[in-house]
Amino acid sequence: MKLFNKKMTERISWVVYILECSDESLYTGITTNLARRITEHEQGNGARYTRGRGPLNLKYMEYCNNRAEASRREASIKSLSRAKKLELILLDNTVSNVDWSGENNRELAV
Repeated sequence: MKLFNKKMTERISWVVYILECSDESLYTGITTNLARRITEHEQGNGARYTRGRGPLNLKYMEYCNNRAEASRREASIKSLSRAKKLELILLDNTVSNVDWSGENNRELAV
C-alpha cells in the first residue's frame, strides 16, 4: 500500500523516533506523522509501553524512505543497549533543530 500526501504528488516519509519516558526508559517506534503519534502516546492511545509513563520527551528522530526501511531501522535501534541508544541520541541534533512552536510542525507531520 502506498501512502501519499494530500496533493498525491509525493510519498510520505516514515520516521523512526525515540521517546524518553518519565521513568527515564526509552521507547522506539515508527510513524508517518510524528506529532499525531506523540499526542496518541501522551493521551494513552499509543503503545501499551508508554501508557502511564508520561510525560514523554522526544529524544531522536530519523527519516526513512518507506515502511520497510523504517521497520528495519527500528529493529536495529531496539537491539542496541541503552548506552548505545543514548550515544545515538547525543550524536544526533535533529530534534534540537525542529521548530516546536506548534504552528510550523510540517517537519513532524510529514
